[in-house]
Amino acid sequence: MVLIQKLSNKVAIFLEMIKFEHSIFALPFAYLGLFLAEGGWPRPHLLGWVTLAMVSFRTMAMAANRLVDVPVDRLNPRTQNRALPKGLLRPLFVWTVTFLALALFEFSTWQLNPLCFQLSIIPVLLAWIYPFAKRFTWLSHGILGIILGIAPYGAWLASREEFSWIPGLLTIGVTAWVAGFDIIYALQDMDFDRKHHLFSFPARFGSRGGLVVTRVLHAVAVASWWAAGILSGRGFIYMFGMLAVTGFLIRENWLIRSFGLTKVGEAFFTMNAVTSIALFLAAAADLSFKGFGL
Repeated sequence: MVLIQKLSNKVAIFLEMIKFEHSIFALPFAYLGLFLAEGGWPRPHLLGWVTLAMVSFRTMAMAANRLVDVPVDRLNPRTQNRALPKGLLRPLFVWTVTFLALALFEFSTWQLNPLCFQLSIIPVLLAWIYPFAKRFTWLSHGILGIILGIAPYGAWLASREEFSWIPGLLTIGVTAWVAGFDIIYALQDMDFDRKHHLFSFPARFGSRGGLVVTRVLHAVAVASWWAAGILSGRGFIYMFGMLAVTGFLIRENWLIRSFGLTKVGEAFFTMNAVTSIALFLAAAADLSFKGFGL
């Protein structure tokens, strides 16, 4: 019982370390790609394997990021209390979970279809490049955007082994959206990054430049998601959902512009969570009620 309790505590600390709840950002977009490819509710085995692939991949990617960032996290007042810098978890434990998650991700893609398995190397490589990117380029936000942006296209390919502009536009939108909100998140470390010669968009171009580019990126995201809906023949419900999504992203940018970092929690987590969920639910409802002409 003592061993079980210790393991349970380690797992709880690990899940908090990788911010497991932030899976809510990417998972709805994977489902969006899958639902659009299937034309409605997907086959159960596809839904299950896509879910497992997404969760295991994010676990691997976040754990790898935490492992690579330990030297930096020890110096940054904002991150000094994370599990690895504080010694709450041993690196060996985190490395073990990282490679188990990687194996589970690859197994999941294999269960989907050969194309997904063959292409799975792309997000894996990007996930391992990203933690090092901030050491040499302020384009690291774009790399993170691409990593999450792959989700809807990967889910589409799980259903249809064919390329299409519908998931392509979703991917462009997610890439721009994530890059934008990651720039907002990086505002917290702008002074630290400059002092320690780390690269981020705000560190290079300042908070004003970062916020301007974020607004442009989020405009690209909204336009891409509108275009994906039109191209896929979505109806009134999807378009109504897009109005809500547009409003959420406008509010996200307004909060930071008006209140600065005091509202970063609401701007980063709340607005982005409702953005991804709202768009997915709008598409799922639109597909479900398409027979009624809505």
